[in-house]
Amino acid sequence: MRATRIAVSAAILGALALPIASATTAMAAPSSALTSQSCNDPGPWVIGTKAVTIRSKASAKSTAVGILYRGHKFTVHKTSGNWRYITDRTTGVKGWVSATYVYRDVRMCLD
Repeated sequence: MRATRIAVSAAILGALALPIASATTAMAAPSSALTSQSCNDPGPWVIGTKAVTIRSKASAKSTAVGILYRGHKFTVHKTSGNWRYITDRTTGVKGWVSATYVYRDVRMCLD
C-alpha cells in the first residue's frame, strides 16, 4: 500500500512539474526578440485618459490651445511642478498638459 502511495505521489508531482518546465522553456527567448529598448531606458509617454487639454501656460486657468488625445504621439520637453511641456506630433501643437494624466509607460526587464 505504501509503495502504491509513493508511486502515485511521484506521478502527481511529475505531472505538476511538466507544465512549469514547458512554460519556462516557451518563455526563454533572446532579449532582442522581446524589445529593442534598453532596460535602463524609461518607457514611452502615455495618456491615462481619453483626452487632455493642452494649455498655453502651466495653469488650469490658462488658455486652451489644443487637445491631446489618447493614441497621439507626443514628445515631453520639460516638467514644471505638476505640468509637462509637450509637442503633439500628430497635430504639431505645443503647450502644457497636467502631469496627472501624462506619464511614463511602466516596463519591466527580466535580464
